[in-house]
Amino acid sequence: MKDYKQVILVRKDLNLSRGKLASQAAHASTDALLKSHKDDIKKWQDQGMKKVILGVDSQEELLKLKIQAQDAGLVAIIIADAGRTELAPGTVTAVGIGPDVEEKIDRVTGHLKLIS
Repeated sequence: MKDYKQVILVRKDLNLSRGKLASQAAHASTDALLKSHKDDIKKWQDQGMKKVILGVDSQEELLKLKIQAQDAGLVAIIIADAGRTELAPGTVTAVGIGPDVEEKIDRVTGHLKLIS
């Protein structure tokens, strides 16, 4: 049986507060989930819904990885902030990928480090 996970990419250059980072990651997780195939969602749920939050250095890197994920056949969605608190409206903050097969996602994001 293949392992499933979801990956959230968050921009480190924005220096988001912990609360804002958590909120953006939650938006990315939810939106990607809603756009994912129900069979992938079921397998992911059955395995405990593994989520990994990784950091990227810039908007450019974030967008590049989103395209690579989509080219690999993964669900990948962009999150842009509404601008009600810390950021200007429309600031791109995160990308949600999957849930999907872990190995498939790792081919795109395996070189990144956990957000700290």
